[in-house]
Amino acid sequence: MAPLTPRLQLKVDELFRRWLGDPHTQRALSHALRRIRDPGTTSDPAAAATPDADPGNTTSDPNPASRPLPRPALRTTGPRTVHAHRKEEPPPQSPPPGHSVPAFYFPCGRPPPRPQDTEDAIALVECAFEGLPRGRAGLGDMAVVAKACGCPLYWKAPLFYAAGGERTGSVSVHMFVAMWRKVLLTCHDDAARFVRLLGHPGCSGLIQEDFVPFLQDVVNSHPGLAFLRAAKDFHSRYITTVIQRIFYTVNRSWSGMISREELRRSSFLQAVSQLEVEPDINRMTSFFSYEHFYVIYCKFWELDLDRDLTIDRSDLARHGDGAISSRMIDRIFSGAVTRARLPRKVGKLSYADFVWFLLSEEDKTTPTSTEYWFRCMDLDGDGALSMFELEFFYEEQAQRMAARGVEPLPFHDLARQVLDLVAPRCPGRITLRDLKQCGLAGEFFDAFFNVDKYLAREQREQAGTPQDTDSDPAASAWDRYAAEEYDFLVAEEAMAEDDDDHDEGPCPL
Repeated sequence: MAPLTPRLQLKVDELFRRWLGDPHTQRALSHALRRIRDPGTTSDPAAAATPDADPGNTTSDPNPASRPLPRPALRTTGPRTVHAHRKEEPPPQSPPPGHSVPAFYFPCGRPPPRPQDTEDAIALVECAFEGLPRGRAGLGDMAVVAKACGCPLYWKAPLFYAAGGERTGSVSVHMFVAMWRKVLLTCHDDAARFVRLLGHPGCSGLIQEDFVPFLQDVVNSHPGLAFLRAAKDFHSRYITTVIQRIFYTVNRSWSGMISREELRRSSFLQAVSQLEVEPDINRMTSFFSYEHFYVIYCKFWELDLDRDLTIDRSDLARHGDGAISSRMIDRIFSGAVTRARLPRKVGKLSYADFVWFLLSEEDKTTPTSTEYWFRCMDLDGDGALSMFELEFFYEEQAQRMAARGVEPLPFHDLARQVLDLVAPRCPGRITLRDLKQCGLAGEFFDAFFNVDKYLAREQREQAGTPQDTDSDPAASAWDRYAAEEYDFLVAEEAMAEDDDDHDEGPCPL
């Protein structure tokens, strides 16, 4: 066993002292000591609490040597009563045989009240297979089966592959019922069933590769993506984008594996259900919007000059006309936020990593974006931003403002402003919790590494002009950014079509 940490050792010592000071423990130890002194004794440990076992009663044990030393009477120096013996409360009664604490933790959902519900569900599935040719279902037939299972339409591919359809090209009623019965008996809510269908056997969560067959079926069958089916080269780009958006939003633990509990707390399964009734994929802005994919991929395409689907520091430095400071770019490439999803080239940022960067840069109001930039600024990884770390990033920011002809604030004045803005619990140290609670993380981060957004916000505040007065107040900062950029890219593409020598865009518009 690994040595206990000092703090844990203190807790263990405290619990041991509590156990040793418990009256029941003392009686048991006293009884064990008497048995050691006199192996022939057969007294019950509970007898220590009876008058016959009182150490002061010399008639209870004929052998004085086997008796423990008498306990001295409690003495006080006031009008309080002196007690010669304190009666101990009886030990708690054990629950009767067959009785136990009712279950309260259901990692796979609460089981149904009647086992017959499972058989009723199986009967519906068998009826659905009876209407299929030869009682077998291909992937194209799984819409009927998914509805018989009570699942959303786009669960059809996960159901098909979980029943072994990928190996045989179709599934029989026996193959499917055997799989579905196991799912119903072990998984009792949508989150647990979705993980069971998409994930590897025995896994309690979903990794990124698990989503590929499901999303490929969405590309192949959703009416809003019909124009993309002919451009097979871009299927993987769209699927990669959607997967990164799913993990960016749902995987709040940054573990690289989405758990059942994370699925329950997110809106992803509701978005999957909405795919069935929403023919316009671009209205599914949380995860599936093609317009959002187009904006992200075009931004990456502009930086990836050698078209190797990776970018380096100099490429990323050109994003936003050089708005991001070089020190922050170095932190992004340091591995602070580019988790090792796949073996990557040293000094390179993959397209998947760029998706996380752009989502975090253009909407700093989300919890994941706050965590993203906090990890970048936390140079020593101690979970708090010190004045040294703030000054380290602001030093370059001040130089960049001076180069634009703007006189920067001295650091001590800016530090006083951000401390008033964030109001940290510990003076001089800003934690992730402080930034999330203040609700102004975007203003805080822009002040230290994005000079353009910082100056634009300062100008709006001086002019008293609110931001985005004409936009939908219910839309997120990312939604507004994506809509503006998409309109700009569409207009740019329309103008380029008038030129016979214009280059083709990065992906279908």
